[in-house]
Amino acid sequence: MAGGTTNVGGGLTRVDYTLSTGTLGRTSPNPTALSVARFGLLAAKVGNYALFGGGSGLSAVVDAYDTSLVRTTPTALSVARYSLAATSVGNYALFGGGNTGSASAVVDAYDTSLVRTTPTALSVARFDLAATTVGNYALFGGGDAVGGNISAVVDAYDTSLVRTTPTALSVSRNRLAATNVGNYALFGGGNSGNVSAVVDAYDTSLVRTTPTALSVVREFLAATSVGSYALFGGGASTSGVSSATVDAYNTSLVRTIPTALSVARYALTAASIGNYALFGGGFDGANRSTVDAYDTSLVRTIPTELSLPIRALGATSIGNYALFGGGIGSVTSAVVNAYTLLSPPITIPAGSKYQFSPATTETTVGSQTTLNFVTPTTGYIKYKKGSVTI
Repeated sequence: MAGGTTNVGGGLTRVDYTLSTGTLGRTSPNPTALSVARFGLLAAKVGNYALFGGGSGLSAVVDAYDTSLVRTTPTALSVARYSLAATSVGNYALFGGGNTGSASAVVDAYDTSLVRTTPTALSVARFDLAATTVGNYALFGGGDAVGGNISAVVDAYDTSLVRTTPTALSVSRNRLAATNVGNYALFGGGNSGNVSAVVDAYDTSLVRTTPTALSVVREFLAATSVGSYALFGGGASTSGVSSATVDAYNTSLVRTIPTALSVARYALTAASIGNYALFGGGFDGANRSTVDAYDTSLVRTIPTELSLPIRALGATSIGNYALFGGGIGSVTSAVVNAYTLLSPPITIPAGSKYQFSPATTETTVGSQTTLNFVTPTTGYIKYKKGSVTI
């Protein structure tokens, strides 16, 4: 982990470091909070930004975090709404549908400079839909339409934001989840009048197939991908019973069932960072701060919890970080938690000079300073006396 040590003129000692691996954990302190507390928001990434858009209270606010977790507030959504869906394609992050008091068909697109445009609306207004990406297409599927009708419609946007409408889902449903793996976009679970286990898969040509269903029917579940697997975790099964089940689909759409979540819950959310898929928050009669992590071999670990019990939050990743933001716990929240690979801290004499990229966080107590690292990172420490402890 540490490079060679050399003496520098003036009695300074220089230690060079290359830190390439670390343990999954939550950064401290938390990043700057969202500019407005809200739940029912959605998140997506584009270029060097993670975007959190919409949410409760009919919010149109969009908060953007760059790869250093600096927050800005780009142009708001064109229509305030919650229970929308979000994904990315090409140079755009898309926020589609949502609830304005009625079902919305609006789509807002943000480019890599955070400039907003409004492409062709969804073909059917709806909320509680799901979105993901495959190849050159962003797909928005299912949801609640006007008049209480449950929709099977799928709208596809290409990298130029041209909309087409491929084959509909095999079963109309809302409260579903979506993610991708290999050459497939997957829409799983939901409610079609009854809680569903159906999975629909769309390939890069938007041809639909129906692989093996989820092992347990559920709605309000979460989905993300890691390595060669698409994961569907948690949710509420029949009669609203919380589920801990995780179903994994590989690039050939073969389903396996890895270790369950450590706590059964629904209204959770999911994001991925590096070699980990994370499922955070949720509700099982009480709000939960639990985070479960699955690596590329589907081995489950339990990293540091979220900083508060929360449900109905948004999540995405950017750079070295997976971000979980907003939600509702005892109150509506603006808190953002960031997860990354953290190296064991290094303790150095206070007043030492150092430089690392990406930057570290530091805590000084008395004669010692503790540096905390996000990996991978490289840099050096220069000090006159004392020692460096790893």
